[in-house]
Amino acid sequence: MPAIYRTLLLLYGTGMRIGEALRLVLEDMNLSEQIITVRDTKFFKKRLLPIGPKLNRELAAHIERRRLLPLPHGEESPLFTTRDGRPWHYVRVISWFQHVRHAAGISCPVGETRPPRLHDIRHTAAVHRVIAWYRSGQDVQRLLPQLATYLGHIDIRSTQRYLHMTPDLLDAASPRFAQYAMGADHEG
Repeated sequence: MPAIYRTLLLLYGTGMRIGEALRLVLEDMNLSEQIITVRDTKFFKKRLLPIGPKLNRELAAHIERRRLLPLPHGEESPLFTTRDGRPWHYVRVISWFQHVRHAAGISCPVGETRPPRLHDIRHTAAVHRVIAWYRSGQDVQRLLPQLATYLGHIDIRSTQRYLHMTPDLLDAASPRFAQYAMGADHEG
């Protein structure tokens, strides 16, 4: 179970909703192309998520372990299951996350009204992507619609709500703003 939960948490790199991850089936994993197919999303769309080599290796190891368990529906069997091949349920996964968070001594951060939730990992993935774009000199405003599509949002406003200001994001964005404020990127 710890290995399965680790793999599920590593999916944070995809920004998937936890429900989307729990609905994945074996045939959704195209590891040779490093693409995950996400079906039955919040807005009833399908999207393709490219993944990096580290997550690809982790998923390959997970699938190898998964194939040792019952596959009641062949390649349409759930990716994340109990030992008897039944799919994990959302409420149980949330409960496990809370248990692990508590055991790790992670409580409510100063200034926050609640402790971290599993869904917050999705927000973290979005913020980390924007930080990486800033640090590599990318045009973040141009790329935000792509991030919205990647996350499965219907518009960019939903994505912007995910982008909570963190010290790392502020550090990454500040030089760009200073450059803009000094007139390097605009007229007038």
